Amino acid sequence: MKLKELLSGIPVLSATADMETEITNVSYNSRETRPGDLFVAMTGFATDGHKFIGKAREAGAAAVLCEQTPEDGIPYVRVENSRRALAVIGANFFGHPAADMVMTAVTGTNGKTTTTYLLKAVLEQAKGTKVGLIGTNQNMIGDQVLPTERTTPESFEVQKLFAEMRSAGCTHVVMEVSSHALYLDRVYGVHYEVGIFTNLTQDHLDFHRTMEAYCDAKAILFRNCGVGVYNADDPWAERLMQGATCRKFSYARAADADLRAENIDLSSDHVAFDAVTKDERVKIRVGIPGGFMVYNTLDVLGAAMQLGVPLSESASILAKVPHVRGRVEVVPTPGKDYTILIDYAHSPDGLSNVLSSVKEFSRGRTVAVFGCGGDRDKTKRPKMGKIASDIADFAVVTSDNPRTEVPGDIIQDILAGMEDAKIPYVVMEDRVEAIHWAMDHAESGDVIVLCGKGHETYQVVGTVKHHMDEREIVADWLRQ
Repeated sequence: MKLKELLSGIPVLSATADMETEITNVSYNSRETRPGDLFVAMTGFATDGHKFIGKAREAGAAAVLCEQTPEDGIPYVRVENSRRALAVIGANFFGHPAADMVMTAVTGTNGKTTTTYLLKAVLEQAKGTKVGLIGTNQNMIGDQVLPTERTTPESFEVQKLFAEMRSAGCTHVVMEVSSHALYLDRVYGVHYEVGIFTNLTQDHLDFHRTMEAYCDAKAILFRNCGVGVYNADDPWAERLMQGATCRKFSYARAADADLRAENIDLSSDHVAFDAVTKDERVKIRVGIPGGFMVYNTLDVLGAAMQLGVPLSESASILAKVPHVRGRVEVVPTPGKDYTILIDYAHSPDGLSNVLSSVKEFSRGRTVAVFGCGGDRDKTKRPKMGKIASDIADFAVVTSDNPRTEVPGDIIQDILAGMEDAKIPYVVMEDRVEAIHWAMDHAESGDVIVLCGKGHETYQVVGTVKHHMDEREIVADWLRQ
């Protein structure tokens, strides 16, 4: 593709590159740059891509797109914002695939993954079509599973995924969109038919610094969609939606809303409620436990309605949808009179939600096995410690993904919130040993909740991912 075609729609401040230059590919990592590439230099938070322009040239880059004029004479195109330019370049390079599909995005602290999986199932069965999914657990093209490294990939990879989905026959895409992705323009230029807001609670303050900034990052979605389906019970909803340019559709349990849940029934293996609009009342049953699932179901119902799926049809589909991996997932424990659940709860609100839900149906103790991630927001650690001590009946404090921090230091931060704990707890730094200990000391009717890892099958120690699948850990220990 010619450079001038790649740059279509991008204001150019200055350039020395020949606009007729044939570009074979686009790269933004100099280690992955190949001859004929356009290298995009972006200013990052860990490093500045402009420092690697020389290496990109050595690797054979045909030209560089940048915000600062290069010093070594390489042909360049200078723009105001390289990140936004990369997003537009990706859409140009792959032929604007998002424009050929119905796009839905989900943002919020918790519930994004469950929402996307349930909505994907509803759309596939109701419309008889193939749906693409981009998310935390994995990316999917119909039933084909693709691995993923982060919730929302960089913009060029996002456009590549869209192109693959279009080529495979997808008519709809449902994707998680993180606050990082919105703030860093990874989905810049993508218009969504429906945007969904689940909730906003403390997380990622290592990046956003304040809850207001975190909220404002998520609000970007609702200036780039046709209709915003939002949780009217969330205290941040008013701020989030005040600058929205889309049509608004609200859902709630308590607040006055376009779609409400009434007559809620929570059980150990399902949630049930009446979904009520001004025109109809439909009984809903979903085979995933937890009070938070009421919201995760309401947003799916609301989004499906905006996409042309009647409430009653969504209800019949959701009644048959299986569990989502790593979200209140039951781990088999044959022959044992206790239950083990795996959940991705890694924020204060997520931990509170899952433990409170388990307390509603547990016949015995609610046992929390949890830690906190390293190199992430430290202020949530004592809060999670206090939540565990306030809600659980017993806690095992352990490691999550310590990354480059000392695991014992992370645990001390957690314990600061448990100084006045009225429940017994133990500290066991090794997560495998912690799981073994919880199983060995389980009592009849207990529910052991392994919090934080969810779908992850690894533990990050230092900068290395080590295999760790909690399902395997449980199964191996039971065999022994």
